[in-house]
Amino acid sequence: PRQCGHASASAWGATVTKHIKTTRLMRCDACDRRDKREAIQRLSSERDLGPAKRPSNECTLFDEKKRSPSALREGESMNLTSIPQIYRNASRWREIFAILSKHGLADWLERFDLSVAKTLLSKSVPPDHRGLGREARVRMALEELGPTFIKFGQVLATRPDQVGVEMAEELSKLQTAAPADPPETIRAIVEEELGCKIEDRFADFESEPVASASIGQVHRARLHDGADVAVKVRHPAVPETIRVDAEILAGLAELAERLPELRPYRPVATVQEFERTLRREIDLSDELRRIQQFREVFEDDPRIRIPRPYPEASASAVITLEWLEGQKLSGPPLADDPPGVLERIARNGAEVYLEMIFEHGLYHADPHPGNLLVLEGGVIGLLDFGMVGRISESLREQLEDVLIAIAAGDPNQLASALLRIGTPPLALDDHAFAVDVEDFVDHFGHQEVSKFDMAGALTELFRLVRRHGVVLPAQLGMLLKLLVLLEGTARKLQPDFSLLEVLAPMQKRITLRRLSPARQAKKVQRIYSDVEQLAEELPRKIRDLLNQLQTGQARARLDHRGLEPAVNRLVLGLLTSSLIVGGSLMLSREVLPVYGVSAPGLLAFALSGLLGLRLARAISKSGWLDSH
Repeated sequence: PRQCGHASASAWGATVTKHIKTTRLMRCDACDRRDKREAIQRLSSERDLGPAKRPSNECTLFDEKKRSPSALREGESMNLTSIPQIYRNASRWREIFAILSKHGLADWLERFDLSVAKTLLSKSVPPDHRGLGREARVRMALEELGPTFIKFGQVLATRPDQVGVEMAEELSKLQTAAPADPPETIRAIVEEELGCKIEDRFADFESEPVASASIGQVHRARLHDGADVAVKVRHPAVPETIRVDAEILAGLAELAERLPELRPYRPVATVQEFERTLRREIDLSDELRRIQQFREVFEDDPRIRIPRPYPEASASAVITLEWLEGQKLSGPPLADDPPGVLERIARNGAEVYLEMIFEHGLYHADPHPGNLLVLEGGVIGLLDFGMVGRISESLREQLEDVLIAIAAGDPNQLASALLRIGTPPLALDDHAFAVDVEDFVDHFGHQEVSKFDMAGALTELFRLVRRHGVVLPAQLGMLLKLLVLLEGTARKLQPDFSLLEVLAPMQKRITLRRLSPARQAKKVQRIYSDVEQLAEELPRKIRDLLNQLQTGQARARLDHRGLEPAVNRLVLGLLTSSLIVGGSLMLSREVLPVYGVSAPGLLAFALSGLLGLRLARAISKSGWLDSH
């Protein structure tokens, strides 16, 4: 580190960013990081002291006094643990606010009166965007916000049950291409990660990348034993970029969670799941382990080829895999030579994916055409194992229940399965839901198996559950979307391909597996274990509850929903009544008369009339008194 001789900084800047920027030249890197932490901690503690003891030039991004009443009702204050993130990434926050306003997507943020972005936010849609739908503007904004937000959009594209089918289809168009890093940067990363010179590990290493995406770029190389390999190198800025953007996404999600119209989308839980997925994806050593698991499962399967990994030439930011030579399905159309070969490839690929889901519980979660190669002999090669999913036994049974009900054309079974699997809203209209499910089954349940449109059926199912506010588990929603994507990819090879036709023979195996003695024994064992645990914990919990009641420590939490408007109207009604009574008394007694009429009495009557009209208007906006 450089020579460090600075004194501890005590002066406040306009923001922490400015404070750190003005002192960085005098510090070594270690002290710079330490002072940055101290400044953020001091900011947080001074925020808790109240406005009287705060520095006058403090940033007021979330100034409680300046918030709109609606924002205060939704959440009194931002969680203080997230405040340092805002100061630490202030410039990035401003950039995001500006981009959202540019695309006409900042209307919901204006309800929070964000001081730091007051000049950046705009409710109106820019003139050059007025011909575009909200879905297209969301996609354009995510593309401009960068790789992390593009990845987030791609994850949302797998959840049409939450964001809607139209939004999911638009977000599926997001591309993750990114500029490549210069050759000297790649060489430095590879040598640092592998702990040796490139020439010691590779006989040949092409400096120009074959492809570059948001996480990393791929170079073709050759090992000393003559094996051709693909070397994926993570971009050096990716970890820090993802850390900053993930913190900002968490802050935006916390804001969105406060708004009633956005709360059903569960933004905080969605962002947390995305962050976990993304952190696994950028750890290339984790991808290496997943590829090894796939090779163990499908090593002897002639229908599929998993590239061989080279652990000795891999690390957390570098992964080396066997080079697969073939034609991507995203490229020019394949020739059906000999006739029937494309149909066989499509069927083999679908069978392999269904076996991954229903038999192995480990599946490649991104089967779009760019990740699938057709190798010599019609073998399917899989690329990019950054997104891999695991499916539990219970989740597998839930998915089987939904697909079996669709295939059997049983609306009661399908409605029961969806309500058992998902989380229905408290105000669910059971009759309307049952009618919609029956219409769905009536439309799709009588199609021939060979012509069944699985993608269309699942897409309509997503619309149905979202229309009624039923929230499916994240993994199940992604699996259903995976089946839609799988059928679409297979139809690039065989236009009349039907996924249900491939799934039908598996239905018998699924039923037999469910009825197998081993499966039933395992279920009985699991139930017995749950009952045993309940029997052990129940007496202790009852004893604790009785102790709390006896000592007066028991508390009941009541959630009064919508009570505040009702109380406000009650107070307004009482005030109106009081003015009428008071005005009547003053008029009858001629208090301070003007031309023989009490002036205060007339004023009281006028005020009561205005307040009465205000009360009637408030009731009419929310529902009449005789509404149920």
